[in-house]
Amino acid sequence: MSSAIPILLTGLCFLSLRPACCSGSRILVVPVDGSHWINMEVILQELHSRGHHVTVLRSAKSWYIPSTSPIYTAINVTMLEDESNKNFYNKIIQNVMDCRRSPSFISSFCQRQQISSMLGKGHEILARAAATMLDDPVFMKKLQDAKFDLMLTDPALTLGVILGSHLKLPMVFNVRWINNGEGHFAIAPSPISHVPVSGSELHDRMDFLERTKNMLHYVYSLVEYQFFINAPYADLFRRHFPPGTDLLSLERAADIWLLRTDFVFEFPRPTMPNVVYVGGFQCKEPRPLPAELEAFMQSSGEHGVVVMSLGTMVSALPRDATEAIAAAFARLPQKVVWKFMGEKPSSLGNNTLLVNWMPQRDLLGHPKTRAFVAHGGTNGMFEAICSGVPVLAVPLFMDQFDNVLRLKVRGAARVVEAKSIAQEDFLEALKDLLETPSYRANIRRLSQLHRDRPMSPMDTAIFWIEYVIRNKGAAHLRSAAFNLPWYSYFCLDVAVFVMALIGGFVWASVSVCKVFCCRKSRRKTKTQ
Repeated sequence: MSSAIPILLTGLCFLSLRPACCSGSRILVVPVDGSHWINMEVILQELHSRGHHVTVLRSAKSWYIPSTSPIYTAINVTMLEDESNKNFYNKIIQNVMDCRRSPSFISSFCQRQQISSMLGKGHEILARAAATMLDDPVFMKKLQDAKFDLMLTDPALTLGVILGSHLKLPMVFNVRWINNGEGHFAIAPSPISHVPVSGSELHDRMDFLERTKNMLHYVYSLVEYQFFINAPYADLFRRHFPPGTDLLSLERAADIWLLRTDFVFEFPRPTMPNVVYVGGFQCKEPRPLPAELEAFMQSSGEHGVVVMSLGTMVSALPRDATEAIAAAFARLPQKVVWKFMGEKPSSLGNNTLLVNWMPQRDLLGHPKTRAFVAHGGTNGMFEAICSGVPVLAVPLFMDQFDNVLRLKVRGAARVVEAKSIAQEDFLEALKDLLETPSYRANIRRLSQLHRDRPMSPMDTAIFWIEYVIRNKGAAHLRSAAFNLPWYSYFCLDVAVFVMALIGGFVWASVSVCKVFCCRKSRRKTKTQ
């Protein structure tokens, strides 16, 4: 008996050290470049630390996704032909700023037209890239022989969705925006009476005119999907997928949607069982800053520091706008750290430090940081929420206008228009943000609500990725509504049937009344 105890203890120790059933799984990842890659990389680091083997399909011309990495193996493919030309995005931003000069009701539709043009060209390129991959038997055999357990992709680009569906892999989305709108609109009921359509720049409490605008944006999104987004893939779907396949049906087949938002930030709305909210999962406790940057922060004294960054993808503010911003910064008692690329503004003050790169999460979490001047990307907005730092937003294009509106209506941000930045207006908005206590109180309240949850966003994301691997999918969480024709989904066939019954009953009742009335009339005539 005594000799059996050490053996038993050894066995228990071995079992406790044994990796989980899905560790060592093979995961195929198709990410999106730019700021999207920042949050995808955070998930890949965590998956790698748990023993999973990650393979990343990346563009040979990628801006930010390295070709070599200790956490994944890379496969180079062709994605977007003009990925190396950032001026393309700068031109779109300039066009959007021109649209912003129109009346507010018209400007949002003008912006969407610009985005539609960009989406149309982008999806034509993506459709050709997907066809090249699926038509290459050597490439496809390489992916099939790898025997991947999961496809993890950001469906803002469609290649991962198409490849994952063709390879019949369980699929998890790391998603916020999809096709031509926010991810909910592809998968969840979205009553437009209180759910603002992407690009409408509306909140969830709309009056009649705002609901009219929301309806028009919804109709526009349907047209945009049919003619700009789905159309380029028609030949690909005809050759490689069953009849009736379209882009939306492939996307809806995903097992889990890891949505990069939560209802601290998003307006309340209907959702679905396989939508998991992981907003802010990229947030981490701030790390110590480099010595020179820390010294600059400490030199700000009691006034603190303003941090400014307009994101990873573009730097498109006009020269007069950057001069106005620099002059406004120079009049502040605060110090400023500004992520800036381009010609140094002549009006730059001694209190402003220009940097090509900054540890943004660490700066926002620093106790000296007082405000964040940002373009309104989802990553930056959640980092501001996590750190409790109020935002002065300068939205440029895409989802940024909708994002900053969500913080503005909660009293945690102010917004200035990039099209018409003037020194005095920018300075007034920034001083208001710095000197009015309610902005900081409101963003700290959002931060508290965001953190008050039973499980961290990152742990939630990893749990559901491994859940899909363990169970080889999560089909039981997908709604049967996706298999219904549109007339059945809206019960129009039932409505027609009920109306026919009512009509038949009314017709029969009228006919019976006519018969009785006629008989009575004939009897009366005979009596006379």
